[in-house]
Amino acid sequence: MDTLLFGTSGIPHAARGLPTQEAIPIIKELGLSAMELEFVHSINISKEKAPLVRDAAKKSNIVLTCHAPFFINLNSLEKPKIEASIKRIVDSARITSLCGGYSVTFHAAFYQKESKETTLRNVKAAMKTIVQKLKDEGIDLWVRPETTGKPSQFGDMDEILTLSEEIDQVMPCIDFSHFHARTNGKWGEGREASPQP
Repeated sequence: MDTLLFGTSGIPHAARGLPTQEAIPIIKELGLSAMELEFVHSINISKEKAPLVRDAAKKSNIVLTCHAPFFINLNSLEKPKIEASIKRIVDSARITSLCGGYSVTFHAAFYQKESKETTLRNVKAAMKTIVQKLKDEGIDLWVRPETTGKPSQFGDMDEILTLSEEIDQVMPCIDFSHFHARTNGKWGEGREASPQP
């Protein structure tokens, strides 16, 4: 992809109430070229409906990406939560691939009681597992950990770039509002962090 695309996060207001495959042509009518499938609360496209979404995107020349569920922490202190987080990302990637999508993005982790170094090591190990699962299934899309805005969250620019440099099939997702919040101290030093998942 060698051009800058603009799109909506989820179904646009002009298509509210329509299924995804019917909303995609409206993205085109709005003069946009991309749409992020919003799986933030649940993966809301079935395997059966995915081909309809893929065909609509292809016909309208719309690039699809997805945002995996918010309930992800690849640095959880509880192993079952890490496994569930990996599954949510892989499941999101599976459906996105069936929809003809380009990438899957997500908020990777919270530091919790771990150091930045330990958290990076834990996230890196989980990311390698995710990428290997996708490769084993022949799923060829970008896995994109996102920059985050809160100091309690893993995901500063250096961390995201390290993952993309060291793991195949990983590319950064830069959320400029999160980047601004983190680099300009919107959350402020000494402020309480939000509750951890």
